[in-house]
Amino acid sequence: MGLTQAIGLDVTGETIVPLSRPTPATLIGSGKVNEIAAGARGLEPEVIVVNAQLSPVQQRNLERAWNTKVLDRTALILEIFGERAQTREGRLQAELAHLTWQRSRLVRSWTHLERQRGGFGFLGGPGETQIETDRRLIGERIGKIKRELTEVARTRGLHRSARKRVPYPIVALVGYTNAGKSTLFNTLTKAQVLAKDLLFATLDPTMRGLKLPDGRDVILSDTVGFIADLPHELIAAFRATLEEVLEADVVLHIRDAAHEETEAQRSDVLQVLAELGVEADGERPILEVLNKIDLLDAEDRRTLLARAKRGGALAISALTGDGLPEMLARIGEALGAGETVYRLRLDPADGAGLAWAYKHGRVVSRRDRAEGPSLTVAVDPADIERFLARFGDSIRIEPAIRRAS
Repeated sequence: MGLTQAIGLDVTGETIVPLSRPTPATLIGSGKVNEIAAGARGLEPEVIVVNAQLSPVQQRNLERAWNTKVLDRTALILEIFGERAQTREGRLQAELAHLTWQRSRLVRSWTHLERQRGGFGFLGGPGETQIETDRRLIGERIGKIKRELTEVARTRGLHRSARKRVPYPIVALVGYTNAGKSTLFNTLTKAQVLAKDLLFATLDPTMRGLKLPDGRDVILSDTVGFIADLPHELIAAFRATLEEVLEADVVLHIRDAAHEETEAQRSDVLQVLAELGVEADGERPILEVLNKIDLLDAEDRRTLLARAKRGGALAISALTGDGLPEMLARIGEALGAGETVYRLRLDPADGAGLAWAYKHGRVVSRRDRAEGPSLTVAVDPADIERFLARFGDSIRIEPAIRRAS
C-alpha cells in the first residue's frame, strides 16, 4: 500500500492471495486469476499491482487475463525511483537500474518511456515516446551510463579525499524508507531536505556540516532509504551513493519505533548493510536510533525507553527534539573511542606548534600559563605517529587517557 501511495496511485481494490506454491504461468492459481479478473471488470483499474516479483511470462499472462497493465513490486519501485531522482547522478542510477531490469524482459522492443512525468512510463499517460530498440542498443546505453557513474564515483572519491585532509568524520544516516531520516537531518542541520510521509522521499545523497556538543565538527550524510526485498538492480545502481555509508566513521540506524513492523524493518536494513559490507558487529560503530517516540502513547513510550536503555539503543523524536542531546553525545563518544588523549605543554613562543596541535588533534581543554599553554589533545590513531614525531623530541607528552578502540 505504501509503495502505491508513494507514486500517487489511488487504490480502488485490494486482494490477499495465500500462496503455498507459485504457479509458473501466472504466479497465483487460475481460480484466483479468474476471481481478480471478474473484480477488475467492475472496477476498470488502469493498473493492477502485484506485490511480488513476476517473470516476463507471468506478467504477460496476467495482463492478458485481466485485460489491463500489470506491475510487479520491482517495476513499481523503479517507477518511484525514476520520478523522485533529482540530481544527474540520481537520474543515471535510476535509469541504470531500470535498463538492467528491463533488458531481461525484452524481445524486440522497449516499452514506452514517458519523459514528462519523470518516471519510466510503466504507468502510461500523456507525452509518451515509443523508442524501438534491441538488446544491443540497451547494452550500449547501459555501458555509457556505467562509464558516467564511474566518473561520478571518481569525483565523489576526490571529495572524500578532500574531506579526509580537513579532516571531518562522517556520520551516515541509514534506515528503512520513511523512518524519519530526512526529518532528523533537517532538525540537526537546519537544512531543507524533502521530508514527507512517503516511501523513498530521499534518493539523492545530501551532506551538511554539524557541530557536536564536544566541539567536534562532523559531516552528516542522509542516504536513500532501504526496503524489504530491494531489487538487486537498485542495490547495484545506487552503490555509488551508498559508498558514503562504507566511508562513514559512525552509522546511525534510524528506526520507526511507532511502526508495527519495526523489527522486520530492522532485519531488512541490516541485511542490506551486510550486502554492502557493513556488519553490525564490525569495526565501524552502528548506533541504533528509535525514532518517532512522539507517536507512542505514554505506556508504550515508557516500555520502549526501558528496552532501549537495556539494549544500548537511543530513543528520540526527530520532530520534537526529544533525546537528540543524548544521541549527539553518543556520536561523540563513538567517534572518540579510538582516540588517545595526551597532555601537551608548549613553549610560549611556539605559535606554529599550537596551530599544528589544533589542526591535527582535537583540543579537549587548554590552560594558558606564564610558562606556556598546556593542552589536553585527543589524537586519532591515524595521526598519532606524526603527532609524536612533531612534538616528541622537544616536548614532554604524557598519555592521559587511553580509550579502547
